[in-house]
Amino acid sequence: MPLLKKMHHVAIICSDYAISRRFYTEVLGLEIVAENYRADRASYKLDLALPGGGQIELFSFPASPARASFPEATGLRHVAFEVDDIDAAKEHLMAEGILVEQIRTDPFTGCRFTFFPDPDGLPLELYEV
Repeated sequence: MPLLKKMHHVAIICSDYAISRRFYTEVLGLEIVAENYRADRASYKLDLALPGGGQIELFSFPASPARASFPEATGLRHVAFEVDDIDAAKEHLMAEGILVEQIRTDPFTGCRFTFFPDPDGLPLELYEV
């Protein structure tokens, strides 16, 4: 029996809570599960439901350091989201003023993909299946 059942959540620390909250809820369309302010840490924690299960936990902390490098720092490389129509998704993001890379094809799977940054430069991927 495998030790792990499924991905539960991905945690992201943002530099500007209001901007990132809008990005993940209004631009990407994720549903809010819970939103809490933790006064003892001067921090917000926003739980967002991912379609198909799992969540994103969006945190804000005062004076968090910037990401070490883009995107090849050791550790988590990027977060990928499955889409049905990558062209429509790219068009939607670009209409919001988000820079989206050229759509490429994965030579191993034949699936199309592209990358775009969240408000703090975290690399996010669209993967058409």
